[in-house]
Amino acid sequence: MGRDPSSATLEVKIHPSRDDAAVHHGQGSSPPIPPRHSQRTSPAGSSSSSSNATSRNREDREFSLFRRWIPWLVPCFVVANVVLFIITMYVNDCPKHLFRGSCVASFLGRFSFQPLKENPLLGPSSYTLEKMGALVVDRVIHGEAWRLLSCMWLHGGVVHILANMLSLVFIGIRLEQEFGFVRIGFLYVISGFGGSLLSALFIQSGISVGASGALFGLLGGMLSEILINWTIYANKVAALLTLIVITLINLAVGILPHVDNFAHIGGFLSGFFLGFVFLIRPQFKWIVQRNSPSAPSSLKNRHKPYQYILWIISFLLLTSGYIIGLIFLLRGVNLNDHCSWCRYLSCVPTSLWRCDAKQVYCETSQIGNRLNITCLSNGRSELVDMPNVGFPSPLELCSQLCR
Repeated sequence: MGRDPSSATLEVKIHPSRDDAAVHHGQGSSPPIPPRHSQRTSPAGSSSSSSNATSRNREDREFSLFRRWIPWLVPCFVVANVVLFIITMYVNDCPKHLFRGSCVASFLGRFSFQPLKENPLLGPSSYTLEKMGALVVDRVIHGEAWRLLSCMWLHGGVVHILANMLSLVFIGIRLEQEFGFVRIGFLYVISGFGGSLLSALFIQSGISVGASGALFGLLGGMLSEILINWTIYANKVAALLTLIVITLINLAVGILPHVDNFAHIGGFLSGFFLGFVFLIRPQFKWIVQRNSPSAPSSLKNRHKPYQYILWIISFLLLTSGYIIGLIFLLRGVNLNDHCSWCRYLSCVPTSLWRCDAKQVYCETSQIGNRLNITCLSNGRSELVDMPNVGFPSPLELCSQLCR
């Protein structure tokens, strides 16, 4: 999630990339899922006939450790995000509110983009995103809690949605093939909610949109899935270290300005705990025993004791965390007041940038040769002339009006 570089009113969630060299792009391979044991064991010392051996070999080749699902939900998520972005651009209607020719890609008509100084991601205005359901903490506190979910289906621009949807395709489809649409669907949505919740508790000015909280939840779920199903994987240490490195690199991007790392952290933690709940697998020997009538019946428990323990602890921590977080949010608690250093998790100020940008955005309408500008942060409005030469940009006028 990140703030609009010009007005600091738009929070865009940066996607978790799968490749160290491409933080802001959708290229690269998805995080590796380590190979599982795929062959069934057979009791030693058997001296069956050649026909039985042939039958057993055929059965071994046909044996699959876990069911493979045909992914359809993740593609539906991608389509839903794209459709909502198109609807948002239709509602935005840049030419209606700005000068003729000041919109980017004006040949698109009402689907043209806001000026780059206002939105460098090639997208709508902050005001339009707020109308469409972006996360606005003040509105959530006053009864619009649905924005904690709606904001994850909106995006700040073409660059934003392209990066996030490429990440969703690379990561989400692989996970849906492994675990099915029900578990991955819940993991995605609940993680997105968790990212929005933590973001709202720490960043209470401006608006925020984007699916990166949910995408970080998928990364967190992959990490916990390896841990809770440790015994059924090969090359698990290498896969675990790779996922940790990828996660740390993506979280490190969150210390840059205009990026809300709290949404990333909240989504990742939610997905991490949800992975212990939704992505638990039976132990390998139990599956072999169930699928091989000739295997000795030595195991009665489907899961190992440590799997049950992790499931219970994760469920309790996740449930209590959401309940406490919602109570704090609806009471208007700002966690920055109780944690003076936590703000550095989202932005670290340097000589190159600041982290305390002011919230500024306006609504404009043209009346003949005059422009009516209304600052939405303080309600002030002004009607100004539009001479052909030397006219300042609407963004400059908005900044002056909102001081």
